[in-house]
Amino acid sequence: MAKFKNSISVILLTLISAVVLSPVFIVLLNSFKSKFYISQTPFVLPNKDTFAGLENYTGGIRSTGFFTAFLWSLFITAFSVLAIVFFTSMTAWAIVRVKTVFHKILYYLFVFSMIVPFQMVMFTMSKIANVLKLDNPLGIILIYLGFGAGLSVFMFCGFIKSVPLGIEEAATIDGCNPLQTFFGVVFPILKPTAVTVAILNTMWIWNDYLLPYLVIGNDYKTIPIAIQYLKGGYGSIDMGAMMAMLVLAIIPVVVFYLTCQKFIIKGVAAGAVKG
Repeated sequence: MAKFKNSISVILLTLISAVVLSPVFIVLLNSFKSKFYISQTPFVLPNKDTFAGLENYTGGIRSTGFFTAFLWSLFITAFSVLAIVFFTSMTAWAIVRVKTVFHKILYYLFVFSMIVPFQMVMFTMSKIANVLKLDNPLGIILIYLGFGAGLSVFMFCGFIKSVPLGIEEAATIDGCNPLQTFFGVVFPILKPTAVTVAILNTMWIWNDYLLPYLVIGNDYKTIPIAIQYLKGGYGSIDMGAMMAMLVLAIIPVVVFYLTCQKFIIKGVAAGAVKG
């Protein structure tokens, strides 16, 4: 009976995986077709008539300035994620360990920020970003820190509650100050949640279109904005180049995810359940 249930589970999970991965496979498939055949035969493998080789990739890179957009995306994503992990982990530690009304209110404000739709604040945010001169790659890092803090603090708080207080007290007795205690004792224990927070925010920031478009626009084009410029006049789209650029945009996130995915379930469970 157990073997039968396992077989059913494997079959069911295989079908779900196929459904989830099919859009990625279709994009990869069509990235090697001539743009004139993609709309006609989107689900057919390339043949000698439809195969375009690397033409879509070279044309797309040339049309979008892909490498420049890649560097801007990498810069914004890397430093935004580092800022989120660094500052929210310290904030969560202070909220959990300092038992005051202020810190409790602060925690609920972070949680409340998770349920506020971005569309509700995007126009006000873009105006304030312009007034405060945050409409540049460095400024948008601060904005991403603000939008990413809610979920990150929530997850870190849940995990820190499971960390025995005696470990920190022992470090204090040994002469560690609060910063030494956090970075030498607490933060290494937070590694599963830190990696989970990093992965979730990396996928969000790397693929984000709306926030960079509103804040930094065309001056510092990220990959999603650059790909959008493949759309020509009267709604015409170079589908072949767009498919190729989507493939190139997906690869870094997939590699990062596969490298760190073993921490995700552990980190999410610890951060969301134990809280």
